[in-house]
Amino acid sequence: MGHPPDDGVEELLSAARTATGDELRSLTYFTEEDVEQLYLRSDLSRTADLVGFAESERHGFHAQSLYADTQLGDYRFTVRVFENGYLTRVINNGHGVWVTTDSMDIDRFEELASALASILRSFDPG
Repeated sequence: MGHPPDDGVEELLSAARTATGDELRSLTYFTEEDVEQLYLRSDLSRTADLVGFAESERHGFHAQSLYADTQLGDYRFTVRVFENGYLTRVINNGHGVWVTTDSMDIDRFEELASALASILRSFDPG
């Protein structure tokens, strides 16, 4: 399970581009075992430590169970704020993606996460 289904890559990228527009920096797919960068904007260098990022973002698999049955409701997504942009992590059905973007309006993060979660739900976890 190293990468999304063949049609899943284009679906994820299309959803991310629709929600973020020109602010999209990168899109990375991950599972408990693997990580694969699906998109990197041409003006950015490939120096990011994907394995290191993946180790951090994989904590989200565990966090889903920790947040279950709280008064906050179901866990939906995480947004991390950095000096030069944002990272949005969405996990569903044993799969996850993180998307990095330039600055954008906060409402667009919810649109982005909702679209990506819908696609991840359709992936066969097995």
